[in-house]
Amino acid sequence: MTTHMIHVPFDLRTFNRWAAGHGMARRGNFDAGYALHVLLSAMFGKSALQPFRLFGSKRRRQAALYGYADVDAETLRATATAAAPPDYLAVLDLMRMQSKTMPVAFEEGQRLGFDLRARPVQRSRRNLDVNAATPWPKSAEVDAYRLRRIAGAGENGSSAGGAPTREEVYREWVEKKFGGAARVEECRLAALSRARVWRGDKAHSDGPDATLHGTLVVADETEFVKRLRRGVGRHRAYGYGMLLLRPCSGRGAATVAAGERSRRRRDPAAPRPRG
Repeated sequence: MTTHMIHVPFDLRTFNRWAAGHGMARRGNFDAGYALHVLLSAMFGKSALQPFRLFGSKRRRQAALYGYADVDAETLRATATAAAPPDYLAVLDLMRMQSKTMPVAFEEGQRLGFDLRARPVQRSRRNLDVNAATPWPKSAEVDAYRLRRIAGAGENGSSAGGAPTREEVYREWVEKKFGGAARVEECRLAALSRARVWRGDKAHSDGPDATLHGTLVVADETEFVKRLRRGVGRHRAYGYGMLLLRPCSGRGAATVAAGERSRRRRDPAAPRPRG
């Protein structure tokens, strides 16, 4: 399986006008992730460019979209040129769209930095009457941190003799989503806001919009490639879950030294290097 990272520059004002013209600004509420989902599906096909992440700000006109696809930029460009409506084509700058081929395998023990925009939510297993104004029915999406507190973790505190912090809960959430593909060495909560997402004509849910930075260690070469392509967590079709890789922090070593790997194979109790 070959994964391509796609980069597409586009104009935020043109995008906002297009979205408003298609009825996606509802009573002052605008979900850019949902609008991009509609746009990208019509241009390239459903799930063709997914997960993706939008980089831009309200103060700047120029924005950039990154995403993962099974085909390169030239193939996506040809698909959009043949099938997309003209007003959709005006939003993305297809002539400047670029791609690169991602590695088909990552070495076990390889250390990588990561940047992840995620929606760390979990399904409630029962009705939650937190208060009369905001009851959550069974299977509702709930902030993983709030769910931990409701379950008895107590007030926000440190891990030293208290309830886990939001950052610690989100780290556990990320590691669980990685499964056996990677181990999380470090995870920092770089940014957090609350966002109500729209799906069609209805508000879907209100929940956390978190940006997480950290370091991971590849545990399973094949599964890590699959996780990278699939994305992390829910709402991957709407701008969440794209795992962006970065040079790792700390000592800057991208891969655990071969001697250390060999020593750990001989002695499973040998300490792992830390970054």
